[in-house]
Amino acid sequence: MAKKPLNIALVGYGFMGKTHSHAFLQAPRFFDVPYQPVLKAVVARNADRVRKFADTWGYQSAETDWRAVVDRKDIDLIDIASPNDTHAEIAIAAARAGKMVTCEKPLGRTAAEAQAMVSAAEGAGVANMVWYNYRRVPAVVLLKTLIDDGRLGRIFHYRAQFLQDWTISRDLPQGGEGLWRLDAGVAGSGVTGDLLAHCIDTALWLNGSIAEVTAMTETFVKERTHTLTGKVEPVGIDDASAFLCRFENGSLALFEATRYARGHKALYTLEINGEHASGRWDLHDLHRLQWFDHRDEGRVRGWRSIHVTDSDHPYMKHWWVPGLQIGYEHTFIHQFADFLLGLGEGTPTPPTFRDGLATDCVTDAVLKSAKTRQWEAVPAAHVKVA
Repeated sequence: MAKKPLNIALVGYGFMGKTHSHAFLQAPRFFDVPYQPVLKAVVARNADRVRKFADTWGYQSAETDWRAVVDRKDIDLIDIASPNDTHAEIAIAAARAGKMVTCEKPLGRTAAEAQAMVSAAEGAGVANMVWYNYRRVPAVVLLKTLIDDGRLGRIFHYRAQFLQDWTISRDLPQGGEGLWRLDAGVAGSGVTGDLLAHCIDTALWLNGSIAEVTAMTETFVKERTHTLTGKVEPVGIDDASAFLCRFENGSLALFEATRYARGHKALYTLEINGEHASGRWDLHDLHRLQWFDHRDEGRVRGWRSIHVTDSDHPYMKHWWVPGLQIGYEHTFIHQFADFLLGLGEGTPTPPTFRDGLATDCVTDAVLKSAKTRQWEAVPAAHVKVA
């Protein structure tokens, strides 16, 4: 049976624009999905570079104003891979125009911004999804199934880190293309909304809702030259962020993120400890799940390293023979394949915008707690954010 075309307009041509484009092209080649992605348009502000990007990836047209693709009748899906300050305006306009919307993380710069996006998408009844790709790492999905099967029993602890080192130099400017993550007006926050958001989304998926947090943040370099103005200006983002929290299920957790950890480029680790077993995962060894089960026979009890490459492991039957691993880019392919399958079945593909709102509610509470130096409750994502 011929696949139904899905006409896509991508907004943004940076790192995430490449990962998404790769997923659009590869998903129907490895997964039996009911739609055939058609790369109709790509949008970015630089006309020459967006045209080159379109030629490289096979987009049929290039635009410099996202409003042009929102109004086009031959576009089904708007994919937002542009800086954070553009997410809400584009997503809301796209949803009101009846377009499906997928969006890079974090969904909004604040929970209130994310709430407006949720209201627009749900009000229009359009399919929506946030690109929290670590939910599609096969080893992490395997951990999720073990948790859901009750293999850990009661959960006691959760901990996660996301460590980088690329902003340590005082000479690094802020703002503009490539460095907008250091500009609070564009990014919304620093590592809390950028790195911890990934950790939080995975944690909410694995372990349920977070009830309350207590946090601290620090900006180590207080002033930087702004790329766009050429002036030395205050730095508004957080360089490091750490928080304790209590989940609704009673378990305790510790989260930490920084861009000031020498020797770490993208160290994302998580561990969950339960009554019967524990699981641990490391992005640098993403195809392996570390697993300990206290119910094993005592003489051979210990941590085991599960090489997640067999056909009975999540997603792996779509790839190579057992023993051959996959990488970071495959997580986006998995996520987009799931989105296409969800469209065919008429079911939402998580994380939806509302799931993205849940993460933004936590990051808001973290940033608030860092200012008040008090425990702060996390509002539920189904409660409208003021």
